[in-house]
Amino acid sequence: MRTDLGFDSKLQSAKDLPDIFELVKVAVRKSTGRERAGLMLGLANLGGGPQGFVGAFYPIATNIIVMNSLPLKRVKETDPALYKPYVFHILLHEYLHTLGIIDEAATRQKAYEISTMTFGKEHPVTQLAADLSRFVPKLVYPYYGWQPSEDYQLELVKGFDKSSTSSYIS
Repeated sequence: MRTDLGFDSKLQSAKDLPDIFELVKVAVRKSTGRERAGLMLGLANLGGGPQGFVGAFYPIATNIIVMNSLPLKRVKETDPALYKPYVFHILLHEYLHTLGIIDEAATRQKAYEISTMTFGKEHPVTQLAADLSRFVPKLVYPYYGWQPSEDYQLELVKGFDKSSTSSYIS
């Protein structure tokens, strides 16, 4: 199994969520040959429930990934070194959903395979893919078709999926 030794440094050099997403797209394209353009990222405080926090969700048949800003903020505050690997993992997982992998178990498995191929088994991205609960104990994957129970404020991330848009559009 070959890993891209430069991928970790690219992840560490990423300045923001759009930069990390561009790396996700490259990793998926290299490992599967598949890609999708025209996606948006929305940040929202989705809160949590008795089962825990949802990291993000993809409303089926849309072009948006909604990322929960609450655990994102908590990871950044409590373990800054984990922030970029966490973001990469969450965006990878949801990006795979946008490519038509809807089943949660299949999505988790594919995210683990791509992470291992891209970063190697010991990298935090791969460790998150192997067992997210080890790092973020109250974070859960939503079930198929999950929607938040109440209205939420959505903040769109500027410049997301920038490799798929022209400079005059963004």
